[in-house]
Amino acid sequence: MRGTTRIGTALLGVVALALTAACSGGGDDESGNEKVTLSYAVWDQNQKPAMESLAAEFTKTHPNIAIDVQLTPWEGYWTKLKAAATGGAAPDVFWMNGPNFQLYASNGVISPNPEQVDTSVYPKALADLYTFEGKSYGLPKDMDTVGVWYNKTLFDAAKVAYPKDDWTWADFQAAAAKLTDPAKGVFGTAAPLSSFQEYQYDTIAQAGGYVISPDGKTSGYADPKTIAGLKFWTDLIAGKQSPDLKTMTDTTPIQLFEAGKVAMYWGGSWNVSEFSGNDYTKGKIDVAPLPRGEKQATIIHGVSNQVGGKSEHSKQAWEFVKFLGSQPAAEILGKTGPIPAYNGTQTAWVAAHPELKLQTFLDEVAYAVPYPVSKNTAAWNEAELTHLTKAWSGEQPVDAAATALAADMNALLAKE
Repeated sequence: MRGTTRIGTALLGVVALALTAACSGGGDDESGNEKVTLSYAVWDQNQKPAMESLAAEFTKTHPNIAIDVQLTPWEGYWTKLKAAATGGAAPDVFWMNGPNFQLYASNGVISPNPEQVDTSVYPKALADLYTFEGKSYGLPKDMDTVGVWYNKTLFDAAKVAYPKDDWTWADFQAAAAKLTDPAKGVFGTAAPLSSFQEYQYDTIAQAGGYVISPDGKTSGYADPKTIAGLKFWTDLIAGKQSPDLKTMTDTTPIQLFEAGKVAMYWGGSWNVSEFSGNDYTKGKIDVAPLPRGEKQATIIHGVSNQVGGKSEHSKQAWEFVKFLGSQPAAEILGKTGPIPAYNGTQTAWVAAHPELKLQTFLDEVAYAVPYPVSKNTAAWNEAELTHLTKAWSGEQPVDAAATALAADMNALLAKE
């Protein structure tokens, strides 16, 4: 789902020490009969009704536990959560994303699971994302992978064959060139810098490169294969198969796609409701897997439900998190989306839009790569933008920008 990736991380880069003192410890509820109301913080207005339905379902079997679903839109979610955590008043249960997870876990803002749970029912890459220092935290709620949304109308007009499941970088690049029509202001694709999950991280993995080493200590940006993954995008801009950086800053790629000005849009499974409800894209689009580079890869991400580290009702909060991570809860979630993380419960999500090849997103899980994170992801996320903007704007060669980024990122990682 959009909003589970990088945008919120910058707000948290300097709060680690403040959180350490304020957020250690937690509640210790011994009485299972105490009537309590748990606060449950979420950020997506579209999902709030589903979360309220899940809360009501939980209370049916736990009549002494009421759930107050509290919506804070994404733009203010992390700021509000940071302030609440610093003051020792974080919600009992709340949504967490990968980029922020290790920072919150390392400072006791969230609690490790009090008992072992079978995480094999979720994609391994997703379960691993929410593991810190050998301990599991919370349970995955949903998952998302990335595909290529394409405009069939523009493909037909340019007499370009629709993407095949086994297409390659070369196939994608050839299609982008044929679909570009300067006279009509149509570009084959868009190569922005702002949404790494949907763009750079995918092609870096496809090229055989890496963003951060498995031990979280070393940047991969100086690796030639990582640089090849970056050049995939800058070459599209240089070849004018993508708008330039300024254009994509003034008008986002998704807006261009929904206006028929971009033929292929790298986007997530979370875009289903947006595109199926948009007056222009509805009926005109479909989705294909990401093209193969040296290998097949897509970034997998997903939201996790977490117990607040200072919850006064930690026992009840954990019971609620276990329910949210269960098969029955996943089946309820799957009827409205996003993709539930529990293996085998995604049928309803796929069936909801038979006009789209949504199975694509599920098939990609087999070769999915975890979202790259560290204890302070926010710090080097900022460095990524600072250095790579120079490459995307043409101010600096890609290899020079990436090498400088690697040096800065290594210095930041050393401070963790």
